[in-house]
Amino acid sequence: MNLLDWLPITKKETDLRGWNEVDIVIITGDAYVDHPAFGAAVIGRVLESHGYKVALIPQPNWRDDLRDFKKFGKPRLFFGISAGAMDSMVNHYTANKRLRSNDAYTPGGEAGFRPDYATITYSNILKKLYPDTPVIIGGIEASLRRVTHYDYWADELRPTIMLDSKADLGVYGMGELAIVEIAKALDENKKIEEITNVPQTFFLRTRQGTSIQSGWNDLRLASHEECLKDKKTYASNFKNVEIESNKKHANRLLQDVGNHTLYINPPYPTMTEAQIDASFDLPYTRLPHPKYAKRGVIPAYEMIRHSVNIHRGCFGGCAFCTISAHQGKFVASRSKKSIMREVKQVVEMEDFKGYISDLGGPSANMYRMKGKDESLCEKCVRPTCIQPNICKNLDTNHHPLIELYKEVDKMPQVKKATIGSGIRYDLFLTNEDPSGKLGYDEYFEQLMKRHVSGRLKVAPEHSSDEVLKLMRKPSFNLFVKLKKKFDKVNEKFHLNQQLIPYFISSHPACTLTDMAELAVKTKDLGYRLEQVQDFTPTPMTLATEIYYSGYDPYTLKPVFVAKTKQEKLDQQRFFFWYKPENRQYVKNALRKIGKAAWIERLFKANS
Repeated sequence: MNLLDWLPITKKETDLRGWNEVDIVIITGDAYVDHPAFGAAVIGRVLESHGYKVALIPQPNWRDDLRDFKKFGKPRLFFGISAGAMDSMVNHYTANKRLRSNDAYTPGGEAGFRPDYATITYSNILKKLYPDTPVIIGGIEASLRRVTHYDYWADELRPTIMLDSKADLGVYGMGELAIVEIAKALDENKKIEEITNVPQTFFLRTRQGTSIQSGWNDLRLASHEECLKDKKTYASNFKNVEIESNKKHANRLLQDVGNHTLYINPPYPTMTEAQIDASFDLPYTRLPHPKYAKRGVIPAYEMIRHSVNIHRGCFGGCAFCTISAHQGKFVASRSKKSIMREVKQVVEMEDFKGYISDLGGPSANMYRMKGKDESLCEKCVRPTCIQPNICKNLDTNHHPLIELYKEVDKMPQVKKATIGSGIRYDLFLTNEDPSGKLGYDEYFEQLMKRHVSGRLKVAPEHSSDEVLKLMRKPSFNLFVKLKKKFDKVNEKFHLNQQLIPYFISSHPACTLTDMAELAVKTKDLGYRLEQVQDFTPTPMTLATEIYYSGYDPYTLKPVFVAKTKQEKLDQQRFFFWYKPENRQYVKNALRKIGKAAWIERLFKANS
């Protein structure tokens, strides 16, 4: 490979191509990895496939004379901006708001190569340097801050990111279709302010101007100022945003903010197989740019370098997760042919040793799942297809996934393909499948025999039914059922696998008593927990809106939330009840909450 195999990130590389001008410049807060798991690479390659000259500026220095922002000059069409694969504030800070010492999307894992609120910072710089050039923001940070949102790090409600960024246009969700339509419109000499009817875009207009006409029905949200005045109004607002984000035929959303109106156009229909294949089949090198060779490995790339994403979207709708808010509720699955083509690329990589680290997606076992009668999905407003119960119209057939696993297993170069992304065990445990028509038992046995490398990680998240209901997760009893099934399969095939559960503390509705119950129940199952985390509020999730407002947006009933540092620390201690430094606290806390009888259950074998 040579430099021409990557999208250019230096002037030298555009000169090698003989370019006198660049059509589009994309700025990203991540290092440039030319891989379909990295958004800037995807958008760049998609635009390139439509004939545009695209250059990237990864992790520009925003603290010097801004030479990075100037190196390609003014692009012919527009600047595109993404903060990276994570919201920059989630990337920078822990749940306790402590500055992280590393960045998984930077060579050597070094921190400090992107600013806080990166989208806003980059956009403001470009607007000063090139005031007449359109700036289009996208990626997860812009996507999930498109409307009035709670910012945990500033501890305040913030308006749409369009206001602070001064960008001309925003793209939310997975942006391939929208960005091409925008590029074509600008290429046809349309002005950026005339581009108002592209799906999955959002923009501001002054309220005094003429209303923007469209073929969509409009739903007006409570204004930003009304949200600031009343938390219940804000919570109610979120319900409308979430419902419209997950409908087949959504309304256009309008929200007043100051003397502006925010317009959020409905999303595109779920990508067809041909559309998603086209995105994944582009000529990615699957490697970091050679410029980083001496700076150390990029940790996020190391995790996925030998993995393959088989679908997008998630109908789980977990209250604390941003996936459905960004990728959508409806699953878009790649063809087996496209997936196998990428698997072949992986096995031909020089450093491939026979092990594929993941064949998965947002939830590994949702491949090809959709409504049996999609006309019913056209009318559906549920934010999740599987909670509080699995929709009777949902096709939960696991055979397409089993066939895919077997196809990969046939490849002589593949010693083992493990499933690194999480599975939704409620999809194959909630209902019975005695005939094997849906492949539930076959799937789980195939998974354990061939695709688990010592440890199967799952996410029950909690043991309290009340907390789990709010989380949109199944009852803990289903995890107990999973563990029994797991142990039986282990015994049946003489395996030595471990089942590793993930849990969250301080989630809305979670009390100290709930955490004590979690400690007792997991101890009874033989666990000393390892994979745990403290709830971190991130923009545009149900749990975050409850955390800020104190209300469930769907019922408008008050919900308890652990907010203080001490409350959160006390809940976390119950994860690690077995550690000597926590034992006395846990015993005292159990007495205080009237659960002294649980002391013996926890410590009888550890006294």
